[in-house]
Amino acid sequence: MKSYNGVPVPENGNAISFTEGKLDVPDNPVIPYIEGDGTGRDIWKATARVCDAAVEKSYGGKRRVAWFEVFAGEKAFRQLGEWLPQGTLDAIKEFHIAIKGPLTTPVGGGIRSLNVALRQLMNLYACWRPVKYIPGVPSPVRNPTNMNVVIFRENTEDVYAGIEWREGTDQARRAIEFVNALLKEEKVNKQVRADSGIGIKPISILGTKRLVRRGIQYALDHGLNRVTLVHKGNIMKFTEGAFRDWGYQLAREEFRDKIVTERESWIIGNKDHDPNLSIEANAAMIEPGLEMATDAFKQQIYKEVKGCLDAIYSTHGNGKWKKMILVNDRIADSIFQQILTRADEYQVLCTPNLNGDYLSDACAAQIGGLGLAPGANIGDGYGVFEATHGTAPKYADKDVINPAAVIRSAVLMFEFIGWPEAGEMIERALVDTIAQHRVTYDLERLMKMEGISGVTKLGTAAFADAIIENMAK
Repeated sequence: MKSYNGVPVPENGNAISFTEGKLDVPDNPVIPYIEGDGTGRDIWKATARVCDAAVEKSYGGKRRVAWFEVFAGEKAFRQLGEWLPQGTLDAIKEFHIAIKGPLTTPVGGGIRSLNVALRQLMNLYACWRPVKYIPGVPSPVRNPTNMNVVIFRENTEDVYAGIEWREGTDQARRAIEFVNALLKEEKVNKQVRADSGIGIKPISILGTKRLVRRGIQYALDHGLNRVTLVHKGNIMKFTEGAFRDWGYQLAREEFRDKIVTERESWIIGNKDHDPNLSIEANAAMIEPGLEMATDAFKQQIYKEVKGCLDAIYSTHGNGKWKKMILVNDRIADSIFQQILTRADEYQVLCTPNLNGDYLSDACAAQIGGLGLAPGANIGDGYGVFEATHGTAPKYADKDVINPAAVIRSAVLMFEFIGWPEAGEMIERALVDTIAQHRVTYDLERLMKMEGISGVTKLGTAAFADAIIENMAK
């Protein structure tokens, strides 16, 4: 199409295509952008200038982005009478990549989250959120340099699927009656209260496996050696517990020669240490209290140990497993304290939707907050890159807000489309700018609280100028 939402497609750009599982990116790709609500206007202007400068300097003028504005949120509603016009979705599908500022989502009523809608309508099933500390940024933890993780959060299922009914509605009443009848039939001694709101939490094999596949492949592509499945499977056994089980299953089925599970590493490590170790003794070492277990449970663990050694000791034993990716799992509440006390033990985290939302924000708090945290929503052949913070309307159009989250999201975008040099230049220049203590008000306030001297407070546009200036160095 020549236009979307009445806006002509830039004539000086060409569309990105997706063939045989790979993006084919021209030297002048058309990339749609959503300016965003509130502070999004200031942030986007700064981001576009930084991106254009990085592309120009990285490729000597041989590449450029043809930016194309599409609409969502308040601007779309004012101009087109819709919060998320079909033309915007069509444009993103046509051009495969988009970047956006923050969008308004009222709490408790009105429109549903536009961010969630974009993810579901575009099948952007993986939320990709690297969280890495930038030297010089004040942090609430003693060793913030330990924070360097990449979170892959499932993006389309869990409670974010939007299947819920308000308390007191006919739909809620019928759902409660149906569930209570099932519980009674199964002779389960519990009932859903009649005055409850109802939500459904779907977690599927498909959704889990494609998410974990991306996490493991990312680790392989980036030379990392730990992938952790985060879940609350000790309570929600058939949703989050299944997420863990299906994640391990995917790892074994598709990456067998490149991964070892944590439990397998114990079994193989025990055998490496003592080649004459019996199956029973090995089992007792990996399962505390086994001597007090039932015979049936003992036989189950013996079978697990023998099966592991028979299947992979020849390929993984004698220390070979130490050079492979270790796939383990952690309970969700446990990982929250571990990212505070020993974040350096984790690299790639694969999570269901809600856990990933909480966890990524908790990690971001250690690196200076959401103002520095990038995000991306990716699927097969599509990517929408976004800030993870809100719209902060009281700061709108005041040229004070920190644009780093959207700028760093552009770094992810450039990596995704195969232009890593531009992204690396932006990241280095951003780090240098912060090291010079030339920062926006949010970081200036934190630095002063830490007693750091020589801090220069910059506006949004001036901060972008400083980043561009540092690119030249």
